[in-house]
Amino acid sequence: MTTEIAPSAPAAPAGPGTPDPRRGRLGRRGQRAEVGLLSGLGHIALLVWAILVVAPLIWTILASFKSNTEIFLGNPFALPEVFNFSSYARAWSEANVGRYFLNSVLVVTLSTTGTMLFGSMAAYVLARYPFPGNRVIYYLFVSGLAFPVFLALVPLFLVVNNLGLLNTYTGLILVYIAYSLPFTVFFLAAFFKTLPQSVAEAAMIDGASHTRLFFRIMMPMARPGLVSIAIFNIIGQWNQYLLPVALMQGQGADQKWVLTQGIASISTSAGYEADWAALFAALTLSILPMIIVYAIFQRQIQSGLTSGAVK
Repeated sequence: MTTEIAPSAPAAPAGPGTPDPRRGRLGRRGQRAEVGLLSGLGHIALLVWAILVVAPLIWTILASFKSNTEIFLGNPFALPEVFNFSSYARAWSEANVGRYFLNSVLVVTLSTTGTMLFGSMAAYVLARYPFPGNRVIYYLFVSGLAFPVFLALVPLFLVVNNLGLLNTYTGLILVYIAYSLPFTVFFLAAFFKTLPQSVAEAAMIDGASHTRLFFRIMMPMARPGLVSIAIFNIIGQWNQYLLPVALMQGQGADQKWVLTQGIASISTSAGYEADWAALFAALTLSILPMIIVYAIFQRQIQSGLTSGAVK
């Protein structure tokens, strides 16, 4: 007995409303190719940006160990013949960079502490307590982000001078705090809004006061955001130049200069007899602390920037 196999019927042509699977596969392949192209271009752009940022840093660090002849006549990215640390000693003692460095540490430490204390309290109240004028105060803080620093130099100089705080650490620290508050309040207010209200209500039921609730409950919960904004404030205040120049230029104020002023003074006062190795050593001393701080707290910064969106 034989069984005849009937020939298979030809596939019916796809109608106007029937999806074509081949077209879907081709579309997905095209999307993957487009994503791959964009990813490759993004990696190339990041590589170029990394080179533009890292190359000057490497050149500065290498130049700090060279002599003037090696800096100007040799290969800029070549290793020095001898790693001479005397340029760091000259920059620290003879160029008075050591004193400027300690001045910067003092000013930035106190100003960052004040900024985080006042900024976190203001942001918490504006984010968690509705009251008449809440939005007006918040927008007044945020409006400070719209004004460049150099536009406020003359009013700041007059205000600090009238208060008798010109050429003092106190005046510079207060201006640093005021200068850093807008971004701190803007960042932390959005972060405090993401914290769960149920935890605050439970603490209030247990008898916690508003002060205890803030310092014992809310601030530990907001630690990622606090660490992130603290690092941004440290870096911004450490690299600040215009404000110290405007507020610390009186007679005898050179002993109170911060590091940015000291380095600028080294580069402008030496003329044609500049000790370039000592200058680059001073630049390295100003760069390395911020790189170390960012490297240590990199994970906290990233988690603080993303946790508000995740929550």
